[in-house]
Amino acid sequence: MRWILALAAILAFSPAHAEVSEVRFAQQFSMGYLQFDVMKHQDLLAKHLAAAGLPPVKVTWVTFSGPDMMNDALLSNSIDIASGGMPGLLTIWAKTKGSSQEVRGVSAMSQQPILLTSRNPAVKTIRDFTDKDRIAMPAVKVSAQAVLLEMAAAKEWGNDAYDRLDKLTFSLSPPDATSGLLAKGGEFDSAFTVPPFQDMQLRDPAIHTVLSSVDLVGPSSGGMAWATKRFHDGNPKVYKAILDAMQEASEFIASHPKETVAYYAADTKAKIDTELLDRLLIDPRFKYDLTPVATMHWAEFMHQVGRIKLAPATWKDLFWPEIGDRQGS
Repeated sequence: MRWILALAAILAFSPAHAEVSEVRFAQQFSMGYLQFDVMKHQDLLAKHLAAAGLPPVKVTWVTFSGPDMMNDALLSNSIDIASGGMPGLLTIWAKTKGSSQEVRGVSAMSQQPILLTSRNPAVKTIRDFTDKDRIAMPAVKVSAQAVLLEMAAAKEWGNDAYDRLDKLTFSLSPPDATSGLLAKGGEFDSAFTVPPFQDMQLRDPAIHTVLSSVDLVGPSSGGMAWATKRFHDGNPKVYKAILDAMQEASEFIASHPKETVAYYAADTKAKIDTELLDRLLIDPRFKYDLTPVATMHWAEFMHQVGRIKLAPATWKDLFWPEIGDRQGS
């Protein structure tokens, strides 16, 4: 009887199950995921785990060029927290909804304009592209840039022609697309990238803006984070610590832009003009907030043209419930 009582006492003071000992974050090249840079340099996850009475975990950071490979890595359990544009989240949410591998958003991360640029003086609007043009973007079909170009085509020629310009696009990382565009005389003369790379391009007087995401979706969450049901349900305390760390990082970005730029510059492998980043971070169009904005605009378009078979009824359907009390859209 004594050993039964002793075992019961041990179980009473033991966690129901062990949570993960490692968290693997994945991010992309843009400024849309600065919370991760702050979290990395300030070890914020360890701070919030300790505040919750949890031991530290190993934290791993990997970088992807687009959401397609990242989503494959998420579903194969090679990463735990993915990040990317709204279409990447919507695509994997619709694909996995109701399954054991269900994926939903953790939160939004940022808002910033995304620009289609060109050094071809004949290309003033998307109507001016011809079959001779090629447009570099992080990932065809699934990236935010790919869907924005389709939105623009649908607006110009109707929903039936939403993919009219897809044949001109090809996948290339924003740093490489920027190098190619600035090099002149390359195999392409247009690029749909992200800050700060688009802004680096526009310092060349021969390069101009053809299209802005603001023209299509207005102020909208760009960077997003998402996770599987397996990770969310299996690690509630670690998951909450991640959200708390992301919130603290968002507040730090708003109050310490120069320090944030230094973190990003240290982490990126591309050559970055820190003075340019300083200016961008104080631009009111750049916001770092976990509240999703304009989610349904993306979802409704992608559903209308058949890019996703399901559409969320509200933005809350797309995210795990921990951020459901926010005033999102």
